[in-house]
Amino acid sequence: MGKFVITKRANGEFQFNLKAGNGQTILTSEGYSTKAACLNGIESVKTNSQDDSKYDKKESSSGKPYFNLKASNGQIIGASEMYESTAARDNGIASVKTNAPEATTDDQA
Repeated sequence: MGKFVITKRANGEFQFNLKAGNGQTILTSEGYSTKAACLNGIESVKTNSQDDSKYDKKESSSGKPYFNLKASNGQIIGASEMYESTAARDNGIASVKTNAPEATTDDQA
């Protein structure tokens, strides 16, 4: 089962990573000024992760596929790593869809 890990950045902002059951990070959030906002971001991922239209499939300037997960207001709530192929990126999306809804929260901040 997946889990959200909350950490505090050097600049004092909070962020979360969604990790798959194998411990691999599959989604990373933006920085949040408060822990409450970070927790709201986690809830937004849980809600929006099941909607295919919320995934924005992209390609980096170096040609690597990745994706962003957006909230209903269009704001990016999480970004993936860079993948070697579009198939690997699509597997990453499937992993978020599988892991996010029931993921626990591990507050390390």
